[in-house]
Amino acid sequence: MTRKLAGERLVIATHNAGKLKEISALLAPYGIDCVSAGELGLPEPEETGTTFVENALLKAHAAAKAANLPALADDSGMSVTALAGRPGVYTADWAERQWFEGEPGRDWFMAMGKVEGLLTQLGPDTDRSCWFSCVLAIAWPDGESAVYEGRVEGQFTWPPRGTMGFGYDPAFVPAGHDETFAELPPEAKHRISHRADAFAKLVAEQFQQ
Repeated sequence: MTRKLAGERLVIATHNAGKLKEISALLAPYGIDCVSAGELGLPEPEETGTTFVENALLKAHAAAKAANLPALADDSGMSVTALAGRPGVYTADWAERQWFEGEPGRDWFMAMGKVEGLLTQLGPDTDRSCWFSCVLAIAWPDGESAVYEGRVEGQFTWPPRGTMGFGYDPAFVPAGHDETFAELPPEAKHRISHRADAFAKLVAEQFQQ
């Protein structure tokens, strides 16, 4: 991959305010002007991929084509060892309310509760190790693209703790720490997260000589 971003406007292919804030903070030192797909009124493509890579590329290409600008998409999720890697690529789907669970939308506490319920069924000595994966995909309007993958190991904890994260952050304690991602200050999380790992690889290729 030889193509590089250079002071361009970049579409962040998300409608998730927490994810946009985190990605924009990571890109801020490089002078990239970020705008979200939500701010541009772009539709959210159906995530039909069966892997994080497939979904990240799908979202990046859709946003790049619709906005006629380079686009960066993130597909990420939690995988739990004892649940054979679930929810994995379906992490967000586990937060979707069914018709009998209230108004449409995502309920992350419910999603974390589903994980806890399955682990509880397996017994008190069940392995609670898990990991967050992140795939960043950059796409240009002409169809060129690049992919960067990151990962962070940790433990699933219950009950959820903290208010500074989003998604499954309140139930994830990264390896080597006592606080959940939602208890850590954002700058501390940014240094160790799966997204930070993927961004380090993106930065090495896109912004460093």
